[in-house]
Amino acid sequence: MTASRFRFDTYVVGSANRLAVGAARAVAEAPGAVYNPLFIHGPSGLGKTHLLAAIGSHARQLQPSLQVEYVGFDDFVEQFHASVSAGEMETFRRRWGAVDLLLLDDVQFLTGRRELQGELLRLFNALQGTGKQVVLSSDRPPQEISDVDERLVSRLAGGLIVDIGAPDYETRLAILRAATTERNVQVATDVLETIARLQLPNVRELHGALNRVVAEQSLAGRRVTSGEVWELAGSKGVPPEVEAPRRASDGTSLGGEYASFLSDIASAVAASVEPWKSRLAEAIAYWRGEGFRTGVLERAMQLGAAPDIDALLGTFTAAVEHMRQLERHAVTVDPLLGGNEVFRDPERIDDAEALVDRALAGDTPPPGPDPAFTRQGFESAGSNQLAARAADAVVAEPGARYNPLVIHGPSGTGKTHLLHAVGNALVVSGARRVACAGAQAFIEELVGALQDGSVDRWRARYRGVDALLLDDVHFFAGTERAQEELFHLFNELHGQGRQIVFTSNVAPKDLTGLEDRLRSRLEGGLVVSMQPPERTLREALYRRWLSGWGVTADDELLRYLGERPANTAREVQGTASRLREAAAQANVTLTLGFAMETLEPQRRASLAVPRASGGIDAFLLNEEKIVWDWPDVSGRVIEELR
Repeated sequence: MTASRFRFDTYVVGSANRLAVGAARAVAEAPGAVYNPLFIHGPSGLGKTHLLAAIGSHARQLQPSLQVEYVGFDDFVEQFHASVSAGEMETFRRRWGAVDLLLLDDVQFLTGRRELQGELLRLFNALQGTGKQVVLSSDRPPQEISDVDERLVSRLAGGLIVDIGAPDYETRLAILRAATTERNVQVATDVLETIARLQLPNVRELHGALNRVVAEQSLAGRRVTSGEVWELAGSKGVPPEVEAPRRASDGTSLGGEYASFLSDIASAVAASVEPWKSRLAEAIAYWRGEGFRTGVLERAMQLGAAPDIDALLGTFTAAVEHMRQLERHAVTVDPLLGGNEVFRDPERIDDAEALVDRALAGDTPPPGPDPAFTRQGFESAGSNQLAARAADAVVAEPGARYNPLVIHGPSGTGKTHLLHAVGNALVVSGARRVACAGAQAFIEELVGALQDGSVDRWRARYRGVDALLLDDVHFFAGTERAQEELFHLFNELHGQGRQIVFTSNVAPKDLTGLEDRLRSRLEGGLVVSMQPPERTLREALYRRWLSGWGVTADDELLRYLGERPANTAREVQGTASRLREAAAQANVTLTLGFAMETLEPQRRASLAVPRASGGIDAFLLNEEKIVWDWPDVSGRVIEELR
């Protein structure tokens, strides 16, 4: 998780987070020496995870041999339970006890987990007792996390507690400018200023508003104006007063002096030993820092004469890379295999390969997209064009541009078709595993897994996918466990840059019964709508479906059908099917006249009136002067009976 994009230089500092950033830098530059533990708290979406990852990245940069571990609390819980089930708690304790810098995210989920609380207390005592650093994040301070052992609360609060608040206007504007620079996109200054004035609760939703503006510019091929921002962002509030600018002072870093000191020490030591042993010692220190066992290199250090160093290090490096490939493969099958000790010992390649084979043998892939729904078979026009272009962009750059992509609109407008079309296109482009499921089926799978005790396997199925596509996410509203699982699944996949696409019958901001932390993540991507089909789209749909059934339709017929109102694409399909079947039963060609007779039976009666001839008074044949349909008997009484 200490990804390259999560660094201090990409973290915008403002008045609401300056203290937290300063403490984080101090910890990264001297782990274990100050603020231990460091506890960072604040509402969701304000950059706590970014800050934790930046600590790890900066600490590794300064001390490459440092053993740094970032872990989300949910993953930590899973590893703990897996170790308990397998009877490998000593292995679990040794692994985490060897960490030099522990970064534990979302510890508010400690609530009620008594057994785990005891294990964490033991781990924190062990780490801090040996001068190792612990950094934690939460959406609330330690004292407000309910149902937690008082000894653990005391330990969490025993270092420095800092909070991160919502950014002010200047910080929001700086965040937006940094985002446009990083993405190399052009957005007008007044547009950025308008976005910065939106009353959005966190940085994640601020990025979501920018995403919608950038998407509109990219997909519609035009520049967005400041007057359009409110509608694109879905904001109905009044812009807050712009706060007076504040000048942020940059902190100073001791990293350069410290690195120079280490370099001097390393040079003095290297001069006093044989060159080949120096190379081996450097390799041992490096690979230990990467978390691998170096037994074969350590044994080579004991040799009296120099071995073939190039061949030895080359073979070791190749073995490590093979282990990494095996671990990546294993994690796609079962994320619980990530971090397994067998992948840390290059001398156990056979054991690692056997572990992967066993995982593959028991794997059941998640449901995939329906091959019947293709992008070529999806008609797009004004009412759904933005959604279609966003879907194409997702296929072109999965996980990079619009992640997540949320498509909302009334039932029957084609959301499910487009969702599966995206899934099929991703498969064609090389995605090995694309999960595409309805929300109700997803929830039912979870309930079944909870009933038979296979929830770990269920999680593994979805956490190993290259893309997650969920239809009708409004069905998550009002659920508890399903929302919690989706929240952690989202974090896992999004953190790895894997594409996520959702559909819903309403926009995320209008979904009742959805937890704020989940709503925030949906709003943080690109949210696009699909409206009922307009005339142009209706014509195109009629043309596609009728021609697909081998029915010829001329332009006059298509214009007539396109002008008929229809609220959904499904309704258009139903009308086309009705006309096809009627023409087939009558054994006639589908023409404009036949369509009008079939769809407007009242008009058929008027068209069937015979014209006046010879012995019939034309007055009797004038349809405007004759009542053709009487609703009931009482309607025939011209005067009241006396």
